[in-house]
Amino acid sequence: MTWSQSMARRIGTMLVVLAVGGAVVHGQAPADLETKEEQAFKAAAVNVAPSVVRIQTVGGLDRVGRTLTGTGATTGLVVSADGFVISSAFNFISKPASVLVTLADGRRFPAKIVANDRARMLTLLKIAADGLSTVSPVPRKNFRVGQWAIALGRTYDSPLPNLSVGILSALDRVWGRAVQTDAKISPANYGGPLVDIQGRVIGVLVPLSQRQSGQTAGVEWYDSGIGFAIPMVDILSTLPRLKTGEDLLPGLMGITLKRGDVYAVAAVIDRVRFNSPAEKSGMKPGDVIASIDGREISRLVQVRHALGNKYAGETIKVVVRRGDKKVDQQIQLVGKLEPYAPAYLGILPRRRLVGDKTVGVTVRGILPESPASQAKLLPGDRVVRVDGTAVADVAGLLDIISRHRIGETVKVQVERREARQTLTATLSGIPPTVPAIIESAIIAAPEPKPANLPGTGRISEDLAGHNHNFWAYVPETYNPAHGYGLVVWIHPGGDTMEADIHDLWKPICEERGLILVGPRAKKVSGWNLGEAGFVEALVQEMQKRYRIDGRRIVLHSYSDGARFGYHLAFRYRSLFRGVAVSSEPLRLSPPENRPELRLQFFLSCGDKDNLFGLVQKSRARLETMKYPVTLTPVAGDGHNYPPVPVIDAMGRWIDLLDRI
Repeated sequence: MTWSQSMARRIGTMLVVLAVGGAVVHGQAPADLETKEEQAFKAAAVNVAPSVVRIQTVGGLDRVGRTLTGTGATTGLVVSADGFVISSAFNFISKPASVLVTLADGRRFPAKIVANDRARMLTLLKIAADGLSTVSPVPRKNFRVGQWAIALGRTYDSPLPNLSVGILSALDRVWGRAVQTDAKISPANYGGPLVDIQGRVIGVLVPLSQRQSGQTAGVEWYDSGIGFAIPMVDILSTLPRLKTGEDLLPGLMGITLKRGDVYAVAAVIDRVRFNSPAEKSGMKPGDVIASIDGREISRLVQVRHALGNKYAGETIKVVVRRGDKKVDQQIQLVGKLEPYAPAYLGILPRRRLVGDKTVGVTVRGILPESPASQAKLLPGDRVVRVDGTAVADVAGLLDIISRHRIGETVKVQVERREARQTLTATLSGIPPTVPAIIESAIIAAPEPKPANLPGTGRISEDLAGHNHNFWAYVPETYNPAHGYGLVVWIHPGGDTMEADIHDLWKPICEERGLILVGPRAKKVSGWNLGEAGFVEALVQEMQKRYRIDGRRIVLHSYSDGARFGYHLAFRYRSLFRGVAVSSEPLRLSPPENRPELRLQFFLSCGDKDNLFGLVQKSRARLETMKYPVTLTPVAGDGHNYPPVPVIDAMGRWIDLLDRI
């Protein structure tokens, strides 16, 4: 970017005020000012260039999830004269067989991956070289929003690194871990330095995201004017630990805060994870975090900032308000929490009709061999209290049960034939099987038919505001007094399968009270990640038109369409509650199971399919993370969409998603 382009973008006028030799010159910039500015940028690049290295990887994975791994050169920065080089962890997500580092003087060395900083997404390399040029960091106190920021990368055989010029646009981003720049950043300079006009290093460029985590978070923003750099002073402070080969993990307490405006509400603890540092220290739901390491906390967002730069193994001091008292806690953070395992009572709640204000939860059905069955709960019972806590509705009962461990005993008070009884149930885990028979709720068409009833039957149309279209099937008996499950069909590449999916699912939709919607990819050959927003918007549109039960919104996909389906499920955790996948393994790293974001899985695959072994491993992987998973093998079948009996089991499974 030239100086004139930069000034036009930032100021929007050709009038500048320039101090020259102590005098102020008003008017248009001198003719040679642009040249001098360019010289200053080049001088800054020259200053740091001996420490900027070229990195090439050989072998490894072609893609991680739905992200293609790069095969071109990337960048690193020498941080120690004895051969240590820091780079972006994104450059190594392909798990390469070998890594090669080329120095500024042309010497080339094989490199060894020493350690990773998982919080800041950095990787430390070691090459067998000494006497290397190192850099000067910019002190944190000198960071200024609006100062020049020059992003460097070394991906070509040239004396100087390639550069992109911008400004430092924000500080303390991504929960205090990074600074932000509007210089255009791409995978070519991930791992390279962001320098000031004096050639000192502000930080190392990495892809990051405020809302997501993982190896590829933030990559979609490249060349967008939103780039992040980890401050060099922070990297140098953790360098001794990385040099020992220790991977650094984000520090976790094991708490969930009550939802609200993160910039307005206090940090009230909603949940304390089982066997977490917070539980072991004595933290309780309802505690209000007042300070962390002496830093006053008055808002939710401040907790994330206070913990943003903390690592597993560090001990922090937390002060909480508990009623009128203040309680001091010493908490040693960990890098991994015990997976959350949802507890299970074993009832199917009766789904409320519009206008039903009944307090409590009426039991529609009792699942076989469940804690509720053993405790002698019966269909028609109305659950009104659990362990002395009043139950208002399904969400309230689910919340109460979700706060218990598997194996704990609860007292369930029910109303049965106008009399109250208290029954004792020992909670279990959600079973991996689907009962052979699940009675569905009977839904009759409304009488008389409302004049404003939305469309039913087979529908095909464009989605307003999006350059995409979709098809759907809505039962002709659609009754807006009832809540309907929503099945979102993510078609495989090369074939939308609309006719087959419509014919196979139509009777199941009518029997189970489901609406089927099929978004169409822009290119029938397959989905791309940029179409995720279209699918989200389509689900929201269906929620506006029809009465959709948020506890039964399911992504269903087959073959390679499932790769996009998994991506959607993990990206929009607050939207989807089930994933039904046929003939495709899980190729992403799933996020942790969270009690407030229930997600369940139904996997099916032919036992003669070459992918069957990988699908079995997917089940084991999800079960290790304590997700409820059902796997249905199809005997003697290969790589095919499942037969009717399996689809019928899938329909019953969807009918179970609101089980408690």
